Amino acid sequence: MMVLVVGGSGSGKSSYAEKVTVSLAQESVKEITKSENTSLSDFKLNIPKKYYLATMQVFDDEGRKKVERHRNLRSGKGFFTIEQPTRISGALEKMEDGDRTVLLECISNLTANEMFSEKKTMTEIQVTENVIRDIKMLKEQTNHLVVVSNNIFEDGTTYDEITTKYIRAMGKINQKLAALADRVVEVVAGIPVTLK
Repeated sequence: MMVLVVGGSGSGKSSYAEKVTVSLAQESVKEITKSENTSLSDFKLNIPKKYYLATMQVFDDEGRKKVERHRNLRSGKGFFTIEQPTRISGALEKMEDGDRTVLLECISNLTANEMFSEKKTMTEIQVTENVIRDIKMLKEQTNHLVVVSNNIFEDGTTYDEITTKYIRAMGKINQKLAALADRVVEVVAGIPVTLK
């Protein structure tokens, strides 16, 4: 199952996405233990793993504080963190085989990292194709995928050309993710609103 969680800054989307991820992983455990053919040793070998794919590149104290806050939110929940600021499908190489539930946070950072690398700036089309291709790979090779993204086009502000291209790419990516997802939830003021 793929769930897309969107929301504005400070909306509670990260906390909600973590709850969804933990719940989906618990469902996987129940499914495995229901099977009459599953021995205890098989279960121990196939214990579902929860992965947190972190895309944020930290450049300053504000970024470090944000990362620390998110680590504290995940503390004690059994997540294995993989730092993957670009080419998100590369995280698959760092995961163990078996039942995998993945929380990807977040698409806005990933898109910026992909679009504005040190080597060159990608076009809206290139970054959209790259991100969506990698998300499809994650979806196909994991049991559950929860993707966090930001709402865009809501502030009514006019931006410079480069920022506008980034925002348009984010809009296209969010639309394609929504089409791929089994569920789409917008978190508003801490309240999840199911859109799909």
